[in-house]
Amino acid sequence: MHAVQRPPARSERARAFLAAVEDPRYARGVVKGIDPFLEGRVPREARGLYTAGELAALRALRGTERDVEARMPVKVTRHYAALARHSPALQRIVKADPGETLDLAGIDDPGHQMDYSPVEGLLHKYEMALVYAVSTCSAHCRFCYREELIAGKRVERADGTVARKGLARLPEVVAYVRAHNRRVAKGGGVHPETGRPKLREVLLSGGDPMVLSNARIAGWLSGLAEAGVEMIRLGTKELAFHPDRFDAAFLAMMDAFHEAYPDVAFRLMVHFDHPHEFLLTDRDGATVEDSGGLPRWHPRTRRALEALKSRGWIDVENQAPIIRGVNDDADVLRLLQRELKRVGVENHYFFCGRDIVAHRSFNVPIERAWQLLNDAQKGLSGVEAHARLSITHYKGKTEVVTVSDAPIPGIAAAADGFVVFRLLRSAADAPDRGKACIVGRNPEALWFDGYEDRVIVDEAGLFDYARTPVARRGR
Repeated sequence: MHAVQRPPARSERARAFLAAVEDPRYARGVVKGIDPFLEGRVPREARGLYTAGELAALRALRGTERDVEARMPVKVTRHYAALARHSPALQRIVKADPGETLDLAGIDDPGHQMDYSPVEGLLHKYEMALVYAVSTCSAHCRFCYREELIAGKRVERADGTVARKGLARLPEVVAYVRAHNRRVAKGGGVHPETGRPKLREVLLSGGDPMVLSNARIAGWLSGLAEAGVEMIRLGTKELAFHPDRFDAAFLAMMDAFHEAYPDVAFRLMVHFDHPHEFLLTDRDGATVEDSGGLPRWHPRTRRALEALKSRGWIDVENQAPIIRGVNDDADVLRLLQRELKRVGVENHYFFCGRDIVAHRSFNVPIERAWQLLNDAQKGLSGVEAHARLSITHYKGKTEVVTVSDAPIPGIAAAADGFVVFRLLRSAADAPDRGKACIVGRNPEALWFDGYEDRVIVDEAGLFDYARTPVARRGR
């Protein structure tokens, strides 16, 4: 990981903001790898996370094509290990399992994201940009969508070269944003070559930016604000992995940022996959309730969320994949959405798993995922049920609109019913946003390739996607 560099010239307000940042160290109690478990060198909270048989099975795979640590490094925090102790669902999130590498089919660069990387570590696929600010998290989810980044794997780029994904450098990102927006301004509101609008919004991602120091986060925030970015998002699972990270020093830094840049909006995009990540449970894994019958939150998580939400200028939104053995249960998804909304966290997206390497071990069939979410939202109010089910396709973010058992008369592919997809977001200058695709049902389909032989209508182009001409148009 290289150090994030700051732009050479800073404004007076940037210097004042950065000078006031307090930068404490955070003791997450992280356990890295399988060896500490094999050797009994783990904190009390992590003891017993693996059985002796599970560890023996993982040891036997070392150095083989099925080495689970080569696919995705093992990592867990003390806090999360304690939460997972009585929760098989949370164990499934962070525990390595030999089944992960039974089938290693998948794409090294899901969505061909690198086709939209004009500078290293920055993706400009949609109207907003995403920045790889760091290549690790406090703990590692086994189904991680960024396993190629976390594991340092080599991926093929649009020009045919093969290399690891690099991290973003702040000066280069700032230079790109400014140059793009200058050309947009000269073009009367659109980029003269790509047709894109002003780059108003940037998502700090990775990895998890919350593993960075306050000073480095502050450097990104002020640098992007100085570049003219109007909205900054930060994607994190730290509220689940180590909620104490959101302490007085971090909050003071955020307050100082808002004081220095009051017109720059900020959204915290959190990742809670299961209610056990924030609710208290008993030894049997049952949710603990208070005297009024409401689920009791983990006090550290609730304290962190309340501090964030008390700052009215910070929006907090949750998004999560639907993963086999984790949250593929309508009651679990209902409780997750209901409790988050109760404390002021918006439900943004649920995702079908991406076609990453080894995705067959984790993905829930698309039609089942839709049914689970639909059933879950039957018990929710309108404001609680805002989340939609999405799949990140090469063409863009695609909603699973509906799954119907009704046949379409005269169409053999739809004899058992049909599925409707719709492009919520379209890459580059968004030429296909809102377009639909209808396919005949396949209850076993984990990805779009499960419908290739039953396409009925495809105005969205989900099944005739040509990587090079479409992707490079947005470069």
